[in-house]
Amino acid sequence: MGERNEVWVEERRARPGAAVLDEFLEVTGRRLAELTGFSEERFEQVGPSPIGQVPYREFMWTRAFDSWVHEQDMRRAIGRPGDRDGAAEELTIDRVVGAMGYVVGRQVKPPEGTTVVWEITGPLARTLSIGIEGGRGVVLDVAPPQPTVRLTLDAETFWRLGMGRIDPSVALAAGSVELAGDEALGRGIAVAMNFMI
Repeated sequence: MGERNEVWVEERRARPGAAVLDEFLEVTGRRLAELTGFSEERFEQVGPSPIGQVPYREFMWTRAFDSWVHEQDMRRAIGRPGDRDGAAEELTIDRVVGAMGYVVGRQVKPPEGTTVVWEITGPLARTLSIGIEGGRGVVLDVAPPQPTVRLTLDAETFWRLGMGRIDPSVALAAGSVELAGDEALGRGIAVAMNFMI
């Protein structure tokens, strides 16, 4: 998939940045106008997407999430942070949250009864709790007061770990992820959080 995407980048590499930006604005403007004209029925039609056969609405959520993450990649590369703490970042956090049961239950595989709590700090703060029940990582409605391990980190570190945008050992060494409880388990979870292909 990466090699296919690189073709588009390589094709535009020799063009001036302003020309690429003009093309981007023209194409996205056309696409937004098209999407605005779609009926509710069109958004409910099931079809192929990077995550399988889903309603077109779900495919568009996936594209929004994917586009925002790549925007953040570009911003980081050129030292121009921005577009944070809004709906797109919240959607990205939701996607990472949705994968953590799999990460804990299938990737890390701690013993039955293990509980893991992520305390996500900052403007998009939230608490995520996963417990191992029947060998699976399941979302807990209430965070246990004394989980097996608690990971405290800001939203950006959370989604960057989930997207594979930061080396977990670097985040841990920098203190960007605070661990309380079973620290070895917490380190293992931080290392396993990248669920992206």
